[in-house]
Amino acid sequence: MSYKDPDLRERQSGAAAARKAALEKFRAASEDPGVAKRLAERAEIHKAREVRMAEREAARKVREAELAAEAARQAEIERQKELEAQKLAEMIAAEEAEKATALAAEQKAARDARYAARKAAKKERRRGY
Repeated sequence: MSYKDPDLRERQSGAAAARKAALEKFRAASEDPGVAKRLAERAEIHKAREVRMAEREAARKVREAELAAEAARQAEIERQKELEAQKLAEMIAAEEAEKATALAAEQKAARDARYAARKAAKKERRRGY
């Protein structure tokens, strides 16, 4: 089995030839009109994507603003309902207090009437007629 190992100059010249071939391939690819066309198409696609993203972002902000406004309206409605419920509860409490006061006065009047009737009956018994 015999083979010849390349010496340093052969390896250097082979590497230089490979670099030169890669450079030529790159230059040929960069000068290709199809590459420029594809890059232009990619740029257009990218711009269109950015426009769509901006539109979606604007729509999202509008939607968020609408939701915030709706939440504020709902909070105001809830606050109004709570105020109305509180006023109703205060009115009911006032009416119940009035009824309790009236009932207490009525009971006092009935108690006073019974007391006065007892006093009158006792007086009548003492007189004897």
